[in-house]
Amino acid sequence: MTFLAIKNISKHYGPVHALDNIDLSVAAGSRTAIVGPSGSGKTTLLRIIAGFEIPDAGQVVLEGETLADGTDAVPAHRRGIGIVSQDGALFPHLSVAENIGFGMERGAHDREQRIKGLIDMVELDRGMLDRRPHQLSGGQQQRVALARALGRKPRLMLLDEPFSALDTGLRENMRKAVARVLQIAGITTILVTHDQAEALSFADQVAVLRDGKLVQAGTPQTLYLNPRDRETAAFLGDAILLPADLGDGSSTCALGTIPVDSDGRSGRAEIMLRPEQLRLSTIEGEGTGLACVGKVTDIEFGGAVCTVTVVLSSANGSETLNIKSSGVGLPEIGSMVSVTVLGKAHVFEKPGS
Repeated sequence: MTFLAIKNISKHYGPVHALDNIDLSVAAGSRTAIVGPSGSGKTTLLRIIAGFEIPDAGQVVLEGETLADGTDAVPAHRRGIGIVSQDGALFPHLSVAENIGFGMERGAHDREQRIKGLIDMVELDRGMLDRRPHQLSGGQQQRVALARALGRKPRLMLLDEPFSALDTGLRENMRKAVARVLQIAGITTILVTHDQAEALSFADQVAVLRDGKLVQAGTPQTLYLNPRDRETAAFLGDAILLPADLGDGSSTCALGTIPVDSDGRSGRAEIMLRPEQLRLSTIEGEGTGLACVGKVTDIEFGGAVCTVTVVLSSANGSETLNIKSSGVGLPEIGSMVSVTVLGKAHVFEKPGS
């Protein structure tokens, strides 16, 4: 069921097209991540949903209620939407309890219990209720900001790069904790982030914006394995792009003949593999007779996942590939390896299709 419908939303700032006819549907109880490079329009779209910006054209419909129809819009404070920003925006002169309770009716008989319930929900100790924001870590501040937003019982939660200021390990833990809290609360959520890995792991749906246009939307798995074009492929992760000749559900390229998701297409095309689809095996000598052989020219050690640079040389051409490999049993620089492909290669859509 469509919970939030964004219909033909456009926004201009002078000659700049910040958003151009954006259509996006969000299901009830789901988590959607909006990603894109700087200037793609993702924050503008979030602000239009929140009511902080007014679109030039298009509609925002939440649970059947039209929040914006062109420049005719419901004010932000009447939309029932919660928002958590990058810095949390806590009031420094108020205690944690006062921050969480901000916006609740002061005379409500259950106000104190609701505040305690919210700090429990975001997995913080009740002993922190009397502290000021400056006495909390960055992750704790973000949890308080989330509790404050949940305290207003929002219909929709907007997260505007809430984890970007946190250290890498803390960011991952916070992302999981926030996802867990929102799932338990059953609140539909939209996350804006510049971190592709964060979007893929957090969301049920990922929407990619570029130059103010919606390029592609779908499940994380669909966008990662079947991106519409090479720009989207590269934006969502490391990608190996190779020229190939298509025919009969397979392609001939520098890796030999490998299966593709070509839907019967034939002729010259560009194919994509994710680096983790390639497997390396050390061989003795030159590997005569093997389908795909290359020489290791460089290794970038990264612990659990390392990057091995392999130069292929075959009848189908010479290619340099950066292949992800386990840190255990790495080949030596200068050694010969065979390369095996797992699964199918992806063929990008034809331009204009």
